[in-house]
Amino acid sequence: MEGSEVKEISEGMARIKTYGNVFYNPVQQFNRDLSVIVLNAFAKEYKPESQTPWEAGTKYDDGIIILEALSATGLRSIRYAKEVKGVKEIVANDISVKAVDDIKRNISANAVEDLVTASHDDATMLMYMCRKERRFDAIDLDPYGSPSIFLDSAVQTVKEGGLLLVTSTDMAVLAGNSPETCHSKYGAISLRTKACHEMALRILLQCIESHANRYGRYIVPLLSLSADFYIRVFVRVFTSAKICKQTLSKLSTVYHCTGCGSFVLEPLGVIKFNEKNQQIKYGLPTRSLGGSCQHCDHPHHVGGPIWNAPLHSPQFVEKLLAEVPQHLGTFKRIEGVLNVIKEELPDSPLYYTLEQLSGTLHVETPSMIMIRSAILNGGYKVSYTHMNKTSIKTNAPAKFIWDVMRIWQSKHPISKKRSVKSTPATTILGKSTDFEVSFEYNAEANPESKKLGLLRFPQNPLPNWGPGTRATAM
Repeated sequence: MEGSEVKEISEGMARIKTYGNVFYNPVQQFNRDLSVIVLNAFAKEYKPESQTPWEAGTKYDDGIIILEALSATGLRSIRYAKEVKGVKEIVANDISVKAVDDIKRNISANAVEDLVTASHDDATMLMYMCRKERRFDAIDLDPYGSPSIFLDSAVQTVKEGGLLLVTSTDMAVLAGNSPETCHSKYGAISLRTKACHEMALRILLQCIESHANRYGRYIVPLLSLSADFYIRVFVRVFTSAKICKQTLSKLSTVYHCTGCGSFVLEPLGVIKFNEKNQQIKYGLPTRSLGGSCQHCDHPHHVGGPIWNAPLHSPQFVEKLLAEVPQHLGTFKRIEGVLNVIKEELPDSPLYYTLEQLSGTLHVETPSMIMIRSAILNGGYKVSYTHMNKTSIKTNAPAKFIWDVMRIWQSKHPISKKRSVKSTPATTILGKSTDFEVSFEYNAEANPESKKLGLLRFPQNPLPNWGPGTRATAM
């Protein structure tokens, strides 16, 4: 330790020191705060039979066992020990000798030796060794970069109904900059779309589901979010060969127009129910999209497969909102984000953005209230997503959305200089309008989270924020 720079860190109820270049990123306090809340809600749901009123910081023989596979400083594990109720044991593992030395010192300094055990091992090998005799109720994977190499062992090592907490900071790959790399890491092709952050979440979920299916297991997402420079998913893992057969219907290929940005999802499989014999049959879709976009005649890019089922459990999100401790450093942000997530449409994957629609047609940008009112007045649903403050998530068909924009353009004509032949704008504006569109104010267009003045779309957390520099301490 001599000559090493000592950093003192205070977060939540933990007080730690790091010696040397062991990884710590203060921007991810939101990630850690939220994980504490999720684990508290999960433990209560996972162990409902417990007769003891649980307290944080106390060891319970009937409590949950947590593995933090990539612990670095031990901060997260120490926070779990001090802030999560109903814990039996926490294993804080890291492959770095210096990191494990830090972990041991910090465990002792925080007096959580009865709850937290330091482990020096390769994360993947540790999970493989534990998958038979010593499985975990919750496994936290928070790597620098992609979590893909840890998923095969994690889905085997988590207990029945247990929780995986998975982070990816691999956003350049997941958001469409390197589709070939995305396919090699996650088994899916990413696309550069305005909805790239949601597509990243759905690619990660399908990747976890794919790994789980190999062992007759499947996932149920509790919460999935995009924040700052990373994505984070919280999923429970169950075992059922029968339900694994439904996976094809939970995955879709994405057809994304290179001109106007419209998108269509094509499920990989369909489920058919026979009412006569009460049996379920699994089949393949027969729909064909043709070669070009029906709205602007431009070709499609094809991506995926992505997870097309819900990203969140509404019931679980309600539980989280009921239990968010106000003392947390990122309380206001958590409260705002969870409320927006609660309002998100669960069955409408991906989204448009306001600037995408107006920019495609080169027209004056309408207000969000006007666009949302038009969609609601048309009999469709609409919501924001927590990933983008100008997002339009809706079950309305793309034809209706472009009809809305055509009517808007007729009231706010574009100049001849901006009207160029053979562009998406001229093609879309040259088509007929089939739907009746009303921009009359609809009270439901103003969501409750906005009325309450919640911190829904926070600004960048720190100057020069980002994933930081990979740890070099070994």
